[in-house]
Amino acid sequence: MEPKFQVQLKIRKPPAKVFEAVVNPKDLSGYFVQAASGPLVEGATVKWKFAEVPSEHDVLVRHIVKDKRIVFEWPAEGGRYNTRVEMIFKQLDGENTLVQISESGWGKDPAGIEASYGNAGGWMHMMCCLKAYIEFGINLRAGGAF
Repeated sequence: MEPKFQVQLKIRKPPAKVFEAVVNPKDLSGYFVQAASGPLVEGATVKWKFAEVPSEHDVLVRHIVKDKRIVFEWPAEGGRYNTRVEMIFKQLDGENTLVQISESGWGKDPAGIEASYGNAGGWMHMMCCLKAYIEFGINLRAGGAF
């Protein structure tokens, strides 16, 4: 079994607005990360800092198709290897976007499988926070760090 997953959620905003909320560090820090060192642009390495985790994470941006697709790699299991994250932004109609996030490349051992389950939940949480932020201006993560 290869550990990989896909999660998806409908966001009631057009793809360009949803895409911008993911690539723009100011928006991204309004609902997901504590800080991002820069925008997600192809070829860049961006540092993401999460309130719940003491270290920063390098996000290696591999491919961008404006308003449609983001592909990046980042460290898994304490930096033992990288996984590949793909975000797809599908226009459902003029005002709605289906966001799909998949992650693959996990170790096939119990630790890799467990880590993949954790990230599947994490990406679903990210999309719920994105939805609350972009549709209603609410930061669900505010005050959530322990």
